[in-house]
Amino acid sequence: FQYKMIKSGARAYDYEIPLDWLKAAGIINKCVRTHEGKMPLSAYADNSSFKLYMTDTGLLCSKFDVRANLILDNPVSFHGFKGALTENYVMQALVTNGFVPYYWSSPGKAELDFVFQDRQGNIIPLEVKSADNVKAKSLKLFVSLYKPPYGIRVSAKNFGFENNIKSIPLYGVFCLTP
Repeated sequence: FQYKMIKSGARAYDYEIPLDWLKAAGIINKCVRTHEGKMPLSAYADNSSFKLYMTDTGLLCSKFDVRANLILDNPVSFHGFKGALTENYVMQALVTNGFVPYYWSSPGKAELDFVFQDRQGNIIPLEVKSADNVKAKSLKLFVSLYKPPYGIRVSAKNFGFENNIKSIPLYGVFCLTP
């Protein structure tokens, strides 16, 4: 989220309260950046860097005039937005199931969609892919740096477990529990 995209010269001070109100009203979810994959994630949170997601993916589609047939037909020109739509869907599923998700980025170019703690306190990375292409460089980098017990990849592929990565199909995200 960049305040300057709302208004030139905008500051957090000007929009902090309205964003908190939207979150409290259940209209948006806020996903804060963590710069480390260590426990507790909240200790490494960078509250000045965050992503906003709509709590209702259907309303998000409506806002951008994305019709159901567009999703089903899957034209190449839709692939960029389909990724954002899928990420929004997964964020809502995580929050609904009781997770407190963060996103992680390295000083370089790597960015992991979600990171959260499970009931045992383990840090679990989760990468979202909107199709069958499951190359996940950021997930692999996070796993090599922080050695979590496993990672999760949500995609159009079926359930599976390979190379310490649990594969969960998009329709099965509701199965994740903290």
